[in-house]
Amino acid sequence: MKYYIIAGEASGDLHASNLMRQIKKNDNMAHFRYWGGDLMAAEGGQLVAHYRDTAYMGVFEVVKNLFNIFRNFRKCEKDILNYQPDVVILVDYPGFNLRMAKFIKRSGFKVFYYIAPKVWAWNRSRVKKIRKYVDRVYSILPFESDFFAKYGINAIYSGNPLLDSIDQRKHKIETGEEFRHRNGLTNKPIIAMLAGSRKEEVHRLLPEMVKMMPHFPDFQFVIAGAPSFTMSHYEPYLQNVKEARVLFDETYSLLQHAHAAMVTSGTATLEAALLNCPQVVCYKMWGGAFTDFMSKRVIIKVPYISLVNLIMQREVIKELFQSTFSTEALLDELKKLCYDESHRNKVFKGYEELSFIMGGPGSSERTARLMADALSE
Repeated sequence: MKYYIIAGEASGDLHASNLMRQIKKNDNMAHFRYWGGDLMAAEGGQLVAHYRDTAYMGVFEVVKNLFNIFRNFRKCEKDILNYQPDVVILVDYPGFNLRMAKFIKRSGFKVFYYIAPKVWAWNRSRVKKIRKYVDRVYSILPFESDFFAKYGINAIYSGNPLLDSIDQRKHKIETGEEFRHRNGLTNKPIIAMLAGSRKEEVHRLLPEMVKMMPHFPDFQFVIAGAPSFTMSHYEPYLQNVKEARVLFDETYSLLQHAHAAMVTSGTATLEAALLNCPQVVCYKMWGGAFTDFMSKRVIIKVPYISLVNLIMQREVIKELFQSTFSTEALLDELKKLCYDESHRNKVFKGYEELSFIMGGPGSSERTARLMADALSE
């Protein structure tokens, strides 16, 4: 069969490449054409456009590149019509992909969506587009299939690709002592700091995390460096705390060997949980009381901000968000995570339940098999 895949970011390139590898196992006549990156290209087929040339972040970048964005829509539409695929697989990247879904469906092609937009959290108007223009949704969060079903959308939870990545990590045996020695760390237990991958997040949250250091003299603090950052991004926040360390490309190992972690909301909260690292979730936006009201009542439509609590539908890990975030609250929870064994055990128990609900590794394999079944109907 002929598969056309659209992935517009680095994470999409990773997950789509894993999916392509599994599709080939089910379909030895598979032909691929795609928008993506180097990892997808390594699986074969024809790369039409690289995500580094098509992804625009922030309002200013989008406005500045409107002409290029519309040109990309036209280019993609024309390319799909010329290729005549059996199915188009959209991978995340909702701003571009939902617009393309409308064109693709109206042109008579099947549309599958892998890693659907988080419409359960914000922008629920997109639900109508998904229902109208997408044939099947393959979700990566357990609660999403029930959410989509309420709107008449054919969705199935096929596992989370994070489980595959973490399963591979667990097979790499390295003791905490070996990890610390390899990275030039002391023998003190580690408190990890994951302050986000955006400059604004780091600017707001890292100073608050650094304030914790004097209160935990028996621990060492280590920052998980974001992939798009360099040491120069972190240096301004560490001038008065020379003992803090920054490690790049070590996030999973860091979480695996940390005693506790301070984590911004997002995928990192789920990664920390699956790696069994007790954590407190921190998030704060600019804007004071008004932003707090808007975020709770208008923008965010869910009771929790961390994926861990959303999946469990209860508070397994403490969330400090907007009005509940303060230096004192962060200090209080971090002390519990570091010194209160009963509190730590309660978190670990929640993590065990989470792992059971999430299922095991093999997400890409299951998704490819489900897609093959759907295409044969």
